[in-house]
Amino acid sequence: MSPSVTAPVDDKQPPPPSEPQNGLDRFFKISERGSTVAREIRGGLATFFAMAYIIVLNPIILGSAKDMYGHQLDGGQLVTATVLTAAFSTLLMGVIGNVPIALAAGLGVNTVVALQLAPRMSWADAMGMVVLAGFVVMLLVATGLRERVMSAVPLSLRKGIAIGIGLFIMLIGLVDSGFVSRIPDAAHTTVPLQLGAVGHLNGWPVLVFVLGVLLTLALIVRKVPGAILISIVVMTVVALVVNAVADIPAGGWGLTTPEWPGNPVASPDFGLVGQVSLFGGFEKVGLLTGVLFVFTVLLSCFFDAMGTILGVSDEAKLLDEKGNLPGVNKVLLIDGIAVAAGGASSSSATTCFVESTAGVGEGARTGLANVVTGGLFAVGLFLTPLVTMVPSQAATPALVAVGFLILSGSVKDIDWSDHTLAIPAFLTMVMMPFTYSITNGIGIGFVAFCVLRLAAGRGREVPAAMYAVSAVFAFYYLMPALQLT
Repeated sequence: MSPSVTAPVDDKQPPPPSEPQNGLDRFFKISERGSTVAREIRGGLATFFAMAYIIVLNPIILGSAKDMYGHQLDGGQLVTATVLTAAFSTLLMGVIGNVPIALAAGLGVNTVVALQLAPRMSWADAMGMVVLAGFVVMLLVATGLRERVMSAVPLSLRKGIAIGIGLFIMLIGLVDSGFVSRIPDAAHTTVPLQLGAVGHLNGWPVLVFVLGVLLTLALIVRKVPGAILISIVVMTVVALVVNAVADIPAGGWGLTTPEWPGNPVASPDFGLVGQVSLFGGFEKVGLLTGVLFVFTVLLSCFFDAMGTILGVSDEAKLLDEKGNLPGVNKVLLIDGIAVAAGGASSSSATTCFVESTAGVGEGARTGLANVVTGGLFAVGLFLTPLVTMVPSQAATPALVAVGFLILSGSVKDIDWSDHTLAIPAFLTMVMMPFTYSITNGIGIGFVAFCVLRLAAGRGREVPAAMYAVSAVFAFYYLMPALQLT
């Protein structure tokens, strides 16, 4: 998920269209859409700085997890994979789709890959399932089923999924920063978590995290463009100073100790690109569980991308009088390609970022803004040492902020007056963090929705696709009792 942390978007209509001035203008339809090259460049810069935090966060989320063999992904290689796929997907969307919608590794789906897929299989297997999810997205677009599948899930339940992922992301941020920890005897107590490592906050690294959360939220309240990125940069500098002057015990910062790398420029390491096994995961977890994992990855980016595409396009005044985006299937197809490309590079699924509204607010109306944003991501390929010195305590405040932004942007759209919608949405959003599983949240929500609609005598209102998917989830939960796992 990728909530907006941007300046308010100007609601004024763009200037009236004029005749194209040159080939560049004609190709991107710049004048036709009432924009200018200067506005597109400015918009591309704004979008990049609003979403560049993902270059830091994605490697931290993926790099902190282990696969079933205990292997961890290399941080430097993850940075390369993240920026490479973001650059490729964003440029492709700009040149082919001609819309100012940038793409990068999606927050939420990377959590699914790190915490649900990888522990049950190898990293190559997990990334293979991401690639398969991308193929499914492309197939759904090609057959015209994507919008029909999306409409089968009620809006309230979709929003519950989004909120659940947001709460899950926030919990991960609290745990990875050391602000919250698992009580060692969790198997013998009803209280599994505690504040800090020993029941209270202690140590400089946790203080860096607390200050980072306060700074991030203050910048968001002030509506500062690029609030998350600014906070990460500032708190990384603070962490560098603290680490230089304070006595921090070994391992106090976790995986990454904030130390200046010397030379901030280095050649990119493409070691993770292409390390994919398409069907190896099914051998590890079985066909049904494997299909559900692919389905979970699909859901994690499916609805978010559709909403982001329509939302950003609306703010850019690109929708027609019926509220449709001309050429939307081409845009959706590129989104599917991006999902598969993210898996192929081992950076997790790549999806559309609503932070693109930062560029729209600066006047971007065409894919030229994406060319600028994608070009800046490409430059990041050579700055890996700078990114890999950022400690989790400086980056994870963003996860807390992201959790809030997702919740605040979605909770109002749930129909709380209809309990057959509100209860499944509630169960979905709380079960994800409480069971530490996005799959469980989605499955429980789907099953509850079908059961409650039947109990209310409204079973005919449930689409057949929801019954089918819920039945698969119910069977999935019964598999251990039936000794099928």
